[in-house]
Amino acid sequence: MKYFIKTFGCQMNVHDSEKLAGMLENLGYVSTNTVNDADVIVFNTCCIRDGVEQKILGNIGALKKLKKKNPNLIIAICGCMTQAEGRDKLIFEKFPFVDIIFGTHNIHLLKDYITKFNESRKKIDDVWEKENGIYENIDIVRDNMFSNGWVNINYGCNNFCSYCIVPYVRGRERSRQMSDIIAEVKSLVDSGYRYVTLLGQNVNSYGNDIDDSDVNFANLLKKVAEIPGDFKIKFMTSHPKDLSQQVVDTIKSNDKICKCIHLPIQSGSNAILKSMNRKYTREHYFSLIKMIRDAIPDAYISTDIIVGFPGETEKDFMDTYNLVKEVRFDGVFAFMFSRRSGTVADKMENQIDESVKKDRIHALLQLSKQITKEKNKEIVGKTVSVMAIKNENNECITQTDSGKTVVVNAQLKENVFYNVKIIKFINNKLYAELV
Repeated sequence: MKYFIKTFGCQMNVHDSEKLAGMLENLGYVSTNTVNDADVIVFNTCCIRDGVEQKILGNIGALKKLKKKNPNLIIAICGCMTQAEGRDKLIFEKFPFVDIIFGTHNIHLLKDYITKFNESRKKIDDVWEKENGIYENIDIVRDNMFSNGWVNINYGCNNFCSYCIVPYVRGRERSRQMSDIIAEVKSLVDSGYRYVTLLGQNVNSYGNDIDDSDVNFANLLKKVAEIPGDFKIKFMTSHPKDLSQQVVDTIKSNDKICKCIHLPIQSGSNAILKSMNRKYTREHYFSLIKMIRDAIPDAYISTDIIVGFPGETEKDFMDTYNLVKEVRFDGVFAFMFSRRSGTVADKMENQIDESVKKDRIHALLQLSKQITKEKNKEIVGKTVSVMAIKNENNECITQTDSGKTVVVNAQLKENVFYNVKIIKFINNKLYAELV
């Protein structure tokens, strides 16, 4: 018996799908990359933007033919979209061939749902309204063997940004016990993983819900870095209102922690930041950038930006544009604002025309592309750490800690760290020689 999992959305969903795979393999199913061969199909969904949701609904609709061909096929839908209010009923009405629907708070029960459905062949609709703790010791089948292991440190979010659906579908913040996190990371390192990525909607608020002043993100980073082994630590995502000097100093002082910080600004306009309920100003954000670069001059800093938020004027957009120009981010992930039912921003007046959004995001991405090109030129002559991914002909494709691809003129052992010197930059591709 075979299973097929399709994942939509963020790294949190990717890691959730690893748990879903673990539970299915515990039942005796084996993975298949071909949906036509599957006896169980699971869609792990996202609802961060309307375009994503429409794509998911289209993908679910395409399963109708498979169900007709194989009536014993089990189709299960879970994740953020099903957790959103009323979506489970909508899916069952629109796609009556779907068998099981469950939400983000109870993914640990997939094994029970499959067993129950196999026994009764009755549809299951079980979306919990509220989160109910943290569930440890779930079977996991991890992707990207040895290259990267995802480790949740907390779940949910308390920030309630006016555009964001996450607190409504992921619940309030809940932090894992530090001992459980350390044990999971140690297990990954012992198994040969070279990167470990600590995951949370807001990693900087880790431990805020635990009554112990020593349980915080900076101390967690220190404890993880003390684990023996040749591995590196990444994390995502940081919220600007919670990033502290203690965290930056911890990153600076430990070679195992990658000098990569993803710090979403979302907008460079104070008026829009206030409307977004982000709880910081552009001035505060600039102070954070200075704090990072004073401590870690070569830090890789990336960001998220939403273009076309309700009420965004041309001046507001130019505040964002000029902030990007001044900060010179190493990476910019820009998105057009998408209305999400149930959020404050969905009900706001002064929604921005789609054509205006497209013009603004095009201008922003062109600026980012130019900055990236300039930064790639600046890195020529520098020595960087890379991990070997695969050998091709007489070269090796490697990646930096930040995910930049570097071609090295040597045959290298895969999944091993090397120091290389960047010797040239051609058409957005970096080339290096082994140090």
